[in-house]
Amino acid sequence: MVQPNPPRVYADFQNADPQGRLRLNSDGTARDLARQQVRLYDGLVLTLYSDDVDAQGRPDELQVPGVVQQSAEEQCWVVRIDWAAIRHVSERSAGDSPDADNAPPVARAKRRPA
Repeated sequence: MVQPNPPRVYADFQNADPQGRLRLNSDGTARDLARQQVRLYDGLVLTLYSDDVDAQGRPDELQVPGVVQQSAEEQCWVVRIDWAAIRHVSERSAGDSPDADNAPPVARAKRRPA
């Protein structure tokens, strides 16, 4: 079953594990999950967001869909994302979903895990 409106949850895009999955252990993530009463489970789809700015320095969130997984190695929840699918909100047209394939890619060099 596909979720029509995945929960929108803050994620620190700099907090990736060695496999490139985003860890869901930041304070902002915990606040969003609690506020929305989201219960994490393997396979849950989330729309992750993070604060960023556009080329002119104006606020412009980054967003990307992802799938929740339990990390046995780190004993925390993580989200598998497609790093090439990260988009600024301003790059989406009004009808686009967070995983729209037609949005142009953003420069991700500083956002990719090391």
